[in-house]
Amino acid sequence: MSFFSSRAALVRTTVSRATMLPLGIRFGIGVVFLGALTIAWPVSLVAGRALIALALVAVYPAVAPRGRAVTFAVLVVVAGWILDTTWYDARIALWRVLAIATLTYLGHTLAALAAVLPYDAMVGGEVVLAWLGRAGLVLLGSAVLTVVALGLTSELAGGAFIVATLVGLAAAIALTLLIARLLRRP
Repeated sequence: MSFFSSRAALVRTTVSRATMLPLGIRFGIGVVFLGALTIAWPVSLVAGRALIALALVAVYPAVAPRGRAVTFAVLVVVAGWILDTTWYDARIALWRVLAIATLTYLGHTLAALAAVLPYDAMVGGEVVLAWLGRAGLVLLGSAVLTVVALGLTSELAGGAFIVATLVGLAAAIALTLLIARLLRRP
């Protein structure tokens, strides 16, 4: 019984010391991931009892942004998208792809901010606005590149498309290896 009472005391202390901005960021994480989950998963499941489970998945990274919660939420978003487009045979629409990517990235970057921001931190609003501004630039650039790349797919049909895909995959692998090597350097 002391475990539960100590946890309850910890929650009371955290809530009493919390400031609005860190709590607002964590609230934003939950809202953004809930949006990504409801767009990615099939409508028939979201309209039913599965919404409760999806809401719990969305809240999990808001409560624990430092652990594996964000990865879990992103994987559930991807699983919902795969389920909807394969099993339920939903049409792939550009707005859904962009919305899911945008909301997932925004949830991930807000969780990164929340992971380094204690509940009781006194932070100016300009810090969060600068963070969101940089995230907005990344999202805008990604959306533009996605639309351009999709426009080029009709031009690069056949063998040229396969070559472009393989070159892109090789570049992604090379960049990943480079980043991993740079992280291991003393």
